Amino acid sequence: MPKVVVVVTGGIAAYKAAALVSLLVKQDWEVRVVMTASAEQMVAAATFAALSARPVVTDVFDPAFPLGAHIELARWADGIVVAPATANWLAKAAIGLADDLSSLLYLAFPGPTLVAPAMNAEMWAQPAVQRNVRQLLADGVHFVGPESGWQACRTDGAGRMSEPPEILAQLQGLASRSQ
Repeated sequence: MPKVVVVVTGGIAAYKAAALVSLLVKQDWEVRVVMTASAEQMVAAATFAALSARPVVTDVFDPAFPLGAHIELARWADGIVVAPATANWLAKAAIGLADDLSSLLYLAFPGPTLVAPAMNAEMWAQPAVQRNVRQLLADGVHFVGPESGWQACRTDGAGRMSEPPEILAQLQGLASRSQ
């Protein structure tokens, strides 16, 4: 059974991450959820705890992880998926900034990382965001999406997070290549 950490960052698409966790569990994946402080403003941690049947991890100093949550989760997981991956998270990962659990976990994890970007079309089109995406691709990070379509900001364009079944399919592909 594959083991995956789902990192939920603070975009409006965080609600889709709940459907992703549910799909993963239905496919017999072991799931741990890490939420950023911004993500907790979008969706309650209790949602992810119920869906994964495990406590949500939000703090690198969580006493359940004596070696540090980022170290223990990185050693436990077969893969990481960041969904949604905000422009802020992409920037942190691209430059190696480690100022919260999600970015520390990314840097401590030696295996495959899949990111599902989500942001408004204007943000997605920014040269800085595209530069960060190119850097992450060069670093070996896998991407799914973003898609084009209607966005919460009431515009239509590129930047929608891929749908959970597409993210699951990409994760399954990564898992099969890792075996």
